[in-house]
Amino acid sequence: MKRAEGLRRAVFLDRDGTINVERDYLHRIEDFAFIPGVPDAIRRLNEAGFLVLVVTNQSGVARGFFTMADVDALHRHMAAGLNAAGAHIDGYYVCPHHPTVGQDPLQNECSCRKGEPGLLLQGAAEHCIDLSRSFMVGDKAADLTAGQRAGCTPLLVLTGYGRETAANPEFLNVPRFPSLVEAVEFILESG
Repeated sequence: MKRAEGLRRAVFLDRDGTINVERDYLHRIEDFAFIPGVPDAIRRLNEAGFLVLVVTNQSGVARGFFTMADVDALHRHMAAGLNAAGAHIDGYYVCPHHPTVGQDPLQNECSCRKGEPGLLLQGAAEHCIDLSRSFMVGDKAADLTAGQRAGCTPLLVLTGYGRETAANPEFLNVPRFPSLVEAVEFILESG
């Protein structure tokens, strides 16, 4: 089958536990810290021509722990830190929902909460991405499942909840890496 002309490759990144140190329901800027080496790894993806998109479940919004304005402020802070390292994110995609907790309309069964592929499909449509030539990197089963369902190659990092996810027999064949730094090496070497 002929590859669609003009479609780009992307790396979809989970946020908490993949880009930054895992903190339950992270929303305060003062609690944010990059996992070592991540800004440079994202810069390398940028330089290699990959689109880099963050796809993140933030059920703390549905639960009333914080607001979408808090999420946006944290992403602006993260973007400033990446910019200082010569890196950038091409898009942020957030699921604020939870299937059983919260108030309408945020309490619902949505198609954007990872392991569903909705955030990746939205990003692919908006950025003209060839999902079959793209990657989803994360530390949780939901990240890997969303990547698989979207048609991406899933990669597991052992930061955040990654070691627990690595014990799941469902993901034994998913490539795993100590951190995003090594996952990016693999992506770049894969051409």
